[in-house]
Amino acid sequence: MNWSGFAALAAVTAAVVLGAVVLTFVIARLRPRYDTIDTLWGLGFAVVAAVGFALTSGSGATRYLATALTIIWGIRLAVHLHLRNRDRPEDPRYAAMVERGGAHPALRIFLRVYLVQAAVLWFVSLPVLAAQAGGAETGFAPLLWLGATVWAAGFAFEVIGDEQLRRFRAAPENAGKVLDTGLWRYSRHPNYFGDACVWWGLYLLACTSWVGVATVLSPVVMTLLLARGTGKPLLEKGLRQSRPGYSYYVERTSGFFPLPPRRRTTGRSARR
Repeated sequence: MNWSGFAALAAVTAAVVLGAVVLTFVIARLRPRYDTIDTLWGLGFAVVAAVGFALTSGSGATRYLATALTIIWGIRLAVHLHLRNRDRPEDPRYAAMVERGGAHPALRIFLRVYLVQAAVLWFVSLPVLAAQAGGAETGFAPLLWLGATVWAAGFAFEVIGDEQLRRFRAAPENAGKVLDTGLWRYSRHPNYFGDACVWWGLYLLACTSWVGVATVLSPVVMTLLLARGTGKPLLEKGLRQSRPGYSYYVERTSGFFPLPPRRRTTGRSARR
């Protein structure tokens, strides 16, 4: 597929993402839970991948692999976030926006949260569309193996990290403690690190064509959001303020990329 064909594919999926976000906002208003957008975050990528696959053709391994890996990742994340939020109150960020009042708080949330997430979701998905549009058949090219390996490593980090955190929070005896074992001993956010690796893996799959190479800003944006934007910094800001023991965890543990602890731990969890 040439550049014009890729542009048309991107335009169609942009419209699909916008429609999905509008529908999600309507559902959020009816529930009423504005954190419904969290479920769409993962599911939206799966939808984009499915639409992209339907609008492209060919039997290349890259097209099938990029589609399958994206859908697996997206559905897993959507289910995880839905189950996590189901037993929690509304996200404090959205609740605060409503409580501040002013004119049309729902419209403000739609513009500042829902539309922004729609734009990011679509932009980050571009490597998947490029991999599906593709070029010549690549077979089992080295980039295909490398991309799948990076994706698998990232997916494992994300799934294991999420499950370790879920089990830790579910145990009453861990109330007031910091999870500093398992993957969390080597990174304060192994699930975010895994998320970034997933998208770099998908980008490597896309690099089997020049159109895909040009989408490099997509995994860069995802990584920056996780490490510097709405991911790690916002989460850690609240933890530092509410849990004094978290600062000690920060001092000895890598913030993103998994590394050995900077100092020997005491063998017990620091108090939050």
